[in-house]
Amino acid sequence: MTGAPLGIIAGGGAVPAQLAAAVTATGRPVFVLALEGHADRAALAPFPHATIRLGAVGEGLRHLRAHGVTDLVLIGTVRRPSLLTLMPDAEGAKLIGRIGRAAFAGDDGLLSAIVRVLEEEGFRVHGAHAVMAGLTAPEGVLTARAPSPADEADILRGAAVCRLLGEADIGQAVVVQQGLVLGVEAIEGTDALLARCGKLRREGPGGVLVKRAKPGQELRADLPTIGVRTVEGAAAAGLSGIAVEAERTLMPDRAATIAAADARGLFLVARRFTP
Repeated sequence: MTGAPLGIIAGGGAVPAQLAAAVTATGRPVFVLALEGHADRAALAPFPHATIRLGAVGEGLRHLRAHGVTDLVLIGTVRRPSLLTLMPDAEGAKLIGRIGRAAFAGDDGLLSAIVRVLEEEGFRVHGAHAVMAGLTAPEGVLTARAPSPADEADILRGAAVCRLLGEADIGQAVVVQQGLVLGVEAIEGTDALLARCGKLRREGPGGVLVKRAKPGQELRADLPTIGVRTVEGAAAAGLSGIAVEAERTLMPDRAATIAAADARGLFLVARRFTP
């Protein structure tokens, strides 16, 4: 990447501001496009930025070009809107036309199409993990507690179910207990999945949240992400632990996330799942 400003298209959560701070610390400037209703505007306030609504594509492209941005990172959570409520500007309507059927596909299909169109517009799109070192979960058992043999069986079961979910471009997470699938992630997200599964948990030990990237995942956008809030949700649901895909799961607050799992007696493990 060049010394020109790094463009950050920011959704929700703490990661966009963390990325902006990390890049700025290297001496490279940033310019942030904060998505209205999604981005944490207070956290992004210290950095050069503009706030745009999700459908204001033309305005966003003008901001990026005016600041000399050619390298882009898409980061942060964005709740996908209905096309009826998106209200795209003229450029946005053209972009939706260029995306075509992918606008009605799953999240990964849509994001892949958005990345393609941005590159056609002359931008280079990078994954956040390629810009900010140490952002992904390293392989291994990360906590004092390790999975039991029963937990390992649930992890294997969850990884297989997650793969099927990913092939259908539905979600990236599943909760398994004693071989039973208590719930799968769809549009509601991981936090809501955990809240739902806490009420479905069976008597007895175990219960594992498994997260992995989708087969053919667009690695420059929407990688699985976990943090302290995920650990809190898993603990509240009565689970034994969390298993994620090594090097393909974002864990921006690594030390705090591991500490939270240790404090609650959960295991946290990152594995290289088979295809």
